[in-house]
Amino acid sequence: MKHHLMVGTWTAPGRIYTVQFDDDALTLELVKKTEIPEAEPISWMTFSHDKKAIYGAAMKKWNSFAVNSPTEIVHQVSHPVAGHPLAPSSETNTRAIFVLAAHKPPYNVYCNPFYNHAGFGNVFSVKPDGGLDKNIQNYEYVPNTGIHGMVFDPTETYLYSADLTANKIWTHIKDLKTGELALVDCLEAPDAGDHPRWVEMHPSGKYLYALMEAGNRLAVYVIDERTHKPVFTHITYPLLPSGLPPRNKYRGDVTFCTKSGEYLFATTRSNHFDVTGYITAFKLGSHGEIERQLFINPTSTSGGHSNAVSPCDFSDEWLALCDDQLGFVEMYRWRDEKLARVARVDIPEQGFGMNAIWYD
Repeated sequence: MKHHLMVGTWTAPGRIYTVQFDDDALTLELVKKTEIPEAEPISWMTFSHDKKAIYGAAMKKWNSFAVNSPTEIVHQVSHPVAGHPLAPSSETNTRAIFVLAAHKPPYNVYCNPFYNHAGFGNVFSVKPDGGLDKNIQNYEYVPNTGIHGMVFDPTETYLYSADLTANKIWTHIKDLKTGELALVDCLEAPDAGDHPRWVEMHPSGKYLYALMEAGNRLAVYVIDERTHKPVFTHITYPLLPSGLPPRNKYRGDVTFCTKSGEYLFATTRSNHFDVTGYITAFKLGSHGEIERQLFINPTSTSGGHSNAVSPCDFSDEWLALCDDQLGFVEMYRWRDEKLARVARVDIPEQGFGMNAIWYD
């Protein structure tokens, strides 16, 4: 069967790349390069709930695209980064960094800027065709906030945010009618040197995993059944093998559960192009508790800005991994708790490639 994935770029010019993976022939190929607004490269993208639209974090803009087919992607609209009055200015380094689309009505899109003037999350309503509509809320964090990843609980009532620069994990509650957010809690990371970059929720809703960029470790939280706040279990797992030279510097990247919720993958990147990043996997219990760490393997390169792992959304078998040091997408097969690279497509173009999203 043939599957299609879309990938964006860290730098201009803006493009969306469609790659095709054949799971019988075990091949990956580039099938379409869609030109988008040149100054709006998408460093993180996600689908709408029905996969009829793509939402992008695109420098100073949030943009949306109609997905008529894997090779027919059409720009709909772009909105400026909002919240702080200096955030959209070309004279500041504020950058759109992350987007999360609700999968339940009213299907709002939740957006996070980064770097300076990033103390507000931006919430957008959507049109019937999935296009971004209005900036309905700019909810406040703290002035030195830099959210890099968010995740909903399975009911989409509670939203958890990883605040890399302020070193916190935030909990918000969503109004089920309007989709707007209200603050529930703000929790300091376990260590001053952690700097949480990413959060993932187990499908059971009972466990939250926080990936620490600077700490290069995964922290395990249990969700309080009464308050829905994350509670640190004092359990952490390394993202790096032991014995690495102190001169090597790394940055934790992303973490995602597989479709079944039985496994969790996480990656980290090297700050040096001559040193590899790493990928690790965990076996999870039925409630999301980590039973064991299975391995820590080197990736093909440092990963550049990326090294983002993307498990497919229809089985546990396939995972895509993107790199922007050289520019490629790799496909891995997960079988019998062993990870094997089965295909790769090289796309050595400016800024390629950020995260891959699975269309089919």
